[in-house]
Amino acid sequence: MSSWPHTGVLIVNLGTPDSYSTADVRKYLREFLSDKWVLDINPIVRFLLVNLIIAPFRAPKSSKNYQKLWTANGSPLKHYGYSIQDMLQMQLGAGYEVQLGMRYKNPSIKEALQKLMAKKVKKILVIPLFPQYASATTGTVIDEVQRQISKYWLIPELHIISNYYDNAAMLSCYANNAKTYLAQVQYDHILISFHGIPQRHILKGSTGYCKLGNCCDAISAQNHFCYRAQCYATARGIANELQLSQNQYTVVFQSRLGKEPWLEPYAEDTIKRLPGMGYKNVLVLAPSFTADCLETTMEIGDEYLHLFKANGGTHLQLVHSLNDSPEWVKVLKEMVLKY
Repeated sequence: MSSWPHTGVLIVNLGTPDSYSTADVRKYLREFLSDKWVLDINPIVRFLLVNLIIAPFRAPKSSKNYQKLWTANGSPLKHYGYSIQDMLQMQLGAGYEVQLGMRYKNPSIKEALQKLMAKKVKKILVIPLFPQYASATTGTVIDEVQRQISKYWLIPELHIISNYYDNAAMLSCYANNAKTYLAQVQYDHILISFHGIPQRHILKGSTGYCKLGNCCDAISAQNHFCYRAQCYATARGIANELQLSQNQYTVVFQSRLGKEPWLEPYAEDTIKRLPGMGYKNVLVLAPSFTADCLETTMEIGDEYLHLFKANGGTHLQLVHSLNDSPEWVKVLKEMVLKY
């Protein structure tokens, strides 16, 4: 049997600075926030806002957070990405070529595609490491993959998995991670936190169906691509795995930037209220992330913990993400084989 890899697998995450230095963080922020899929505003206004205000003033603070996050293996996001690449390659075998790409910074999607094309693969399967579809994550990955692949004269068959928010095996992975904490401590309440996006992103993708209300209580033909609806579906799936009733968990959205309306309820506001409701020990899952990163380890595990205690809480515990667990790699393998 030939060892020629017929299928290329491109796993993609959002990205990370090359180092925690202020200069590298500033470069990362400029690339990230200059993306029209992330800041969907007037290009001139975006350029001025990013280069004159956000990147210069935010980079020093972000650099300190990245320094706290950094490990002996560098950025956790990149470390886990390479680990998954190697583990998935071993699981799939010689008929496949697996490469990691980042939407921003390194290793770039361009570099990853170059390696796949050099192997002369017949088809490429793209798996963005975001379970729920959002234009600012999966959408921009798809856009960049198409932009880079279009530069080739001969283009292989291309498949993109745009979402897998309801993948039963993946939901079990998140739930099993939570069970390791639930077996040790009696928690009063569980938060299921998703990365927030501006409400306008939801409304732009809606055909008039979305009301940012109970329209997301079930997936339908009208909202099956709605990020908010997919987040709630993921939360319901994990809650079912953990046998939680509706009053035992709350869905929140984190990482809000600016003053315009983002998806609610906001994580910070909810965390402030929980101690007054009698919830002193709270467990937090973050299933819009598949690997621990700045938004999980630092925002939830550090900033939200201090906020919770400042408002009378005792302990707020972050559940570790899927990272490079063998169970998660098995889920990815099954996704590849299915397609």
